[in-house]
Amino acid sequence: QVQLVESGGGLVQPGGSLRLSCVASGFSLDYYAIGWFRQAPGKEREGVSCVRSSDGSTYYADSVKGRFTISRDSAKNTVYLQMNSLEAEDTAVYYCAAGPNAGRWSDWGQGTQVTVSS
Repeated sequence: QVQLVESGGGLVQPGGSLRLSCVASGFSLDYYAIGWFRQAPGKEREGVSCVRSSDGSTYYADSVKGRFTISRDSAKNTVYLQMNSLEAEDTAVYYCAAGPNAGRWSDWGQGTQVTVSS
């Protein structure tokens, strides 16, 4: 059974950091594109970052470029999202998703809440 489980969310002050984890079971993340998305209250879900399976290339939304870093640990079948210099605007539920390629997301995690507040 394919499953994605996110963790690492929490409450952090502006300027702080968090590292989100997305652990996969039932399949190898190495063969899938993995994306991180977020949805804030009253807003549409937006793509934050992704890593492609074909060449390991990465994508970042302009709003997080230079602050967030996506990485993959094949041994742990886990993808991370390191978030630095967090801003109040980063507050959202963060989801990871997997798919055969970027843009074709077939499996989703349950989400983890990130709140940036003083």
